[in-house]
Amino acid sequence: MKIEVVDLFCGVGGLSAGFRHAGLNVLAGFDIDVSCKYAYERNINAKFVPTNVAELSGEEVAALYSPGATRVLVGCAPCQPFSMYTGRYRQNETAEDADKRWNLLRAFARIIEETKPEIVSMENVTRVAAHPAFESFVNRLKTAGYKVTYHKVRAQHYGVPQRRTRLVLFASLFGEVDLVEPTHLASPVTVREAIGSLPQINAGEAHPQDRLHQSRNLKETNLRRIRATREGGSWKDWDPSLHLDCHRKPGGKSFRAVYGRMKWDEPSPVITTQCLGIGNGRFGHPEQDRAISIREAAVLQSFPVDFEFVAPGERVNQLRLARQIGNAVPVKLGEAVARSIKLHIENREGVRAV
Repeated sequence: MKIEVVDLFCGVGGLSAGFRHAGLNVLAGFDIDVSCKYAYERNINAKFVPTNVAELSGEEVAALYSPGATRVLVGCAPCQPFSMYTGRYRQNETAEDADKRWNLLRAFARIIEETKPEIVSMENVTRVAAHPAFESFVNRLKTAGYKVTYHKVRAQHYGVPQRRTRLVLFASLFGEVDLVEPTHLASPVTVREAIGSLPQINAGEAHPQDRLHQSRNLKETNLRRIRATREGGSWKDWDPSLHLDCHRKPGGKSFRAVYGRMKWDEPSPVITTQCLGIGNGRFGHPEQDRAISIREAAVLQSFPVDFEFVAPGERVNQLRLARQIGNAVPVKLGEAVARSIKLHIENREGVRAV
């Protein structure tokens, strides 16, 4: 049985990489961000199509699949609308503007209806499940004949060296898809196991053999702050002379993780798009006096250490890479999704899926 996969909102390819690691054939990825093209095509060995998914037709997607293949359509509609949603509109935002932020999820549903792949999967933040737009998405899939299930998944239970909880949805025309059993429930991968063997570097320095193993420079005051922070600690370790104004306010006491160091023998905190700055969370290296490097952020997202994000000769843009890495689906989580789909198909067909 031949399985073919198309990835919507693919970014640099975290989800696609997981499917490839599971042995499935990824045909193409679609994303509006053309800066992801090199990394996607180089590492996934599949076509990157720079397009706005909201303007994509199901006919274009369907044309990619081979006759007779079991067609899988996966994606992660950008999660910012879901994670920002609080039940209130943003300041000066109309109800119409707020509604537009859900267009990509609606576009995903439309493409599914037009393409009618045998299996669909979506990954997103957990709080999307509380919004009416998600309920509408699920109902549209059910109306189209899919059996829909979704799960709250802890990425560290599947080998991602990071505490990251996500929603994983499956929809299949064949029946209910079961999520594979956790592989690391009792022994999650730690920061030490993930990045402990990478070479030592200083703040503002890039390793000569891996230019992505570089961290942001720190001003003298912030160097003093990180030096005063113990492993697993935060600004609460500092002498009061190093405190910021916000720390002196009553509300500042709740910002426990900012300027913090990671712990060696635990998974990392969530790797965000701001993960290269020590002032944005617990993104300090456990013992070196710096924030984590671009490469370390990628490895903590379970990208292979040799994953190529930047073309030879291209300038390393730290902010862009942090955004791409922070927005990616962790590769090991993508692999768990792929293995679940593969097992679902094998159980139905009674033959090994490829």
